[in-house]
Amino acid sequence: MLIAEIPTIYLGVMGLGFVAAVGIGSIAWYNSERPSGWEDKERPDFIPKVDKAGNEVEDK
Repeated sequence: MLIAEIPTIYLGVMGLGFVAAVGIGSIAWYNSERPSGWEDKERPDFIPKVDKAGNEVEDK
């Protein structure tokens, strides 16, 4: 199967889904407990802090 045979709409949806999955995964990763070796790393400014109920929390 050649890539030209795959309609571009499907490739666009797959690309958008991948970007969304990476974005949501990054937010979840930075708001979770850190694995060994990552405890002292800070969350980047562009990642919103989210509490366990799913509500965005403002930094104080």
